[in-house]
Amino acid sequence: MRVVIQRVSHASVTINGVCKSAIKEGFMVLVGIEEADTKEDADWLCKKIIGLRVFDDENGVMNKSILNVGGEILVISQFTLMASTKKGNRPSYIRAACHETAIPLYEYFCNELSIGLGKEVGTGEFGADMKVELLNNGPVTICIDTKNKE
Repeated sequence: MRVVIQRVSHASVTINGVCKSAIKEGFMVLVGIEEADTKEDADWLCKKIIGLRVFDDENGVMNKSILNVGGEILVISQFTLMASTKKGNRPSYIRAACHETAIPLYEYFCNELSIGLGKEVGTGEFGADMKVELLNNGPVTICIDTKNKE
């Protein structure tokens, strides 16, 4: 699994002109899933995301987690994170998981993230044409790939 985490002041996702989810301060998380990914990958990522200390403390130092600031999370599925650009100029998405693998793992990831956060996370809609808006705070953007745990 591969995620791009952005610390945001606010974020939202709109599908067919209707706002599906919106959050205030917190994380907007783009997630890409490949066939080899497992629930163990999702569990590891959830712990990493909940524990990330990238929110400012009283001294302006990034030392607080999302739990410490009472933040929210918006999760958006994004198969394009699995793009390979090794050959030519048109990305290949062959590494991206098929729907039968990706949807259950995406739903599991969102559920486990909600449990860790102690409140429901906002989501987009798997496979939909989504319009995502956000105000990146910092900017702070962190990429994590479960294939690079060590």
